[in-house]
Parts: sequence; structure tokens; C-alpha cells
Amino acid sequence: MKSSLDKLERKLGYSFKDPELAVLALTHRSYGGRNNERLEFLGDSIVNFLIAEDLFQRFPEAREGQLSRLRARMVRGQTLAELAREFGLGDFLLLGSGELKSGGFRRESILADVVEALLGAIYLDSGMDACRERVQTWYASRLSTLSVTDQHNKDPKTRLQEHLQSRQQKLPDYELLSIEGKAHAQTFRVCCHVEGLADSEGKGSSRRIAEQQSALKALISLGVEVEA
Repeated sequence: MKSSLDKLERKLGYSFKDPELAVLALTHRSYGGRNNERLEFLGDSIVNFLIAEDLFQRFPEAREGQLSRLRARMVRGQTLAELAREFGLGDFLLLGSGELKSGGFRRESILADVVEALLGAIYLDSGMDACRERVQTWYASRLSTLSVTDQHNKDPKTRLQEHLQSRQQKLPDYELLSIEGKAHAQTFRVCCHVEGLADSEGKGSSRRIAEQQSALKALISLGVEVEA
């Protein structure tokens, strides 16, 4: 395990004083016993704060809504999972046999959670300054390309609403069609109604995600440029 941890530390650019914290951060609940959920809870708050702090200083003229959209883009699961893949974190995860067989080391939600858990572990190991230095380094290329005027920083629901408002059209209406699956693994289906446009349906693990997906499909149907 020590050689594996050394390799991980080189990728992260951080050496743990307490290696057990790193191991705990990599331990998924499916592995049994103690797991990284508490560290993930802590790391989630830390990354949100540190990204907000950086954006606040980076864009002194930006409005609250602009900063919120930029932060959401930086701390969303997709971005965190991208970081995890860049570090190859899937190779270090401690997963139960079921998760291993189902490819849990590739699952976006698990990868995103482990990045947050590692930040929680770094905080307990060395404090906020160490976390700040790591977040600024890990996010450097992404933060440097952000712009408060970039339409891609806005979520699909916001873009759809602004697109319709600019043309003095009625705002979209979102209808929850169904909730399927067990409580811990639900799938929401939402329909976006836009006047004069065929209905767009979205799916996701939460109603919010499903609404965003349906709004994105509506934007595409309207011929509005969307981020790949």
C-alpha cells in the first residue's frame, strides 16, 4: 500500500503526514467498515468555499449571480470527476466487489466524491492553507479560462429563460412526469414545455438535473448554440 500511496501523493502534489487519512478518503462505503462519506461532506464545503474565494478575488466586478454560476461550473460532479480522471484516482479506490464488477472506479459520482474526500483529508492533515494551495493548483487551467460574460457559464434553464425573455415569449413550464427506482437510486423524468416547440424530456438522478437536461434539449431544438 505504501508504494501505491507514494504514487498517489505524487499525482496529487501532496504528501500526507497521516497516511490513514488518505486511505480513508479512498474507501467507498461498499468496501465495508469506515468509509469516506464524512470526509466527502467536509471536502464539499471546502472546495465550494475555496472556489468562491478565488472567484471573488479574480472577478472584483462580477455580480453575485455571475459568481454563483461560475462556482457551480467548477464544483459540479462532472468537473470533479474530470479532475479525478486526470489523477487516475480510479486506480486507487477501495471498492466492494459489487462496485468493482459494475465499474464503480469509472462512475462519475464516485470519482467526484473521492476528490472531495481527499480535500477533507488534506484539511485534517494540514489545514486550510494546504487545501487552498492544492485547489488553486488543481484548478489553475480551468480558472484561467473563465469569463463572467461567457454564456456557457450559465446553466441550461437560465439560458433558456433568458433566450425566451429576449424574444418576449412565455417562460418555459417544467412538468414532473415520473420518479422511478428505489429511494437510493431514483431516476426523475421531466418534460419542458415551450410555446410553439415540441416538448423536451430530460432524465436525471434528481429533479433539478432532469429539468436542466430537458432545458438543454429545448435549447438545441431552438437552434441555440450549446456547450459540447
